[in-house]
Amino acid sequence: MKPDYWDRAKRALARKDPVMAALIRSRPKVFLARRGEPFVTLARAIVGQQISVKAAQSVWDRVVTCAGAVTPEGVLLKKPSELRACGLSDRKTEYIVDLARRFADGRVHPYRWPEMSDEEVIADLVQVRGVGRWTAEMFLIFQLRRPDIWPVDDLGVRKGYAAIHNLPTPPTPKVLDTLGEIYRPYRTCAAWYCWRAVDTVLPDADLNPV
Repeated sequence: MKPDYWDRAKRALARKDPVMAALIRSRPKVFLARRGEPFVTLARAIVGQQISVKAAQSVWDRVVTCAGAVTPEGVLLKKPSELRACGLSDRKTEYIVDLARRFADGRVHPYRWPEMSDEEVIADLVQVRGVGRWTAEMFLIFQLRRPDIWPVDDLGVRKGYAAIHNLPTPPTPKVLDTLGEIYRPYRTCAAWYCWRAVDTVLPDADLNPV
């Protein structure tokens, strides 16, 4: 289901940035779609850290095959060696097991997140091992679908912004932070179109729709 703010966001972005407007017009029927459950979203984000999108998808497919339904309980039933055999590093195995334990024993409370501010959710999530600000921002975008998230550390967003605006190199995170001010309060939509500009596989997505 399309976020309730999506059409308003597209109109606002098109008014503020004519170059972005052209990209939006070229993809009239696409929108940000939620993917999976909170645990799955976070686990996929951990898997994808510091490796290519193609490699992350391959590892994730093997995790799904190994664990069946990827749930906290399903992950905890597997030995660490079985998870590592999927292509996870020792550290990522530790992170995903820690995440599963926190969900299973109630230290993580997903039902509270919808009522919390963006920064409060980020502060809550980064307490989980292996979840940094980037991962928390991906969660806010793809799971909670917050409207004004601008993940300046994401290389795909930086490359996409450069492609849209014909820049010779991607802006630094600090520069991109400033450039993104024009897109408030719909920076999530702007980031999503930056990904689309370079056909980036979205961090949590199966590329559906494109």
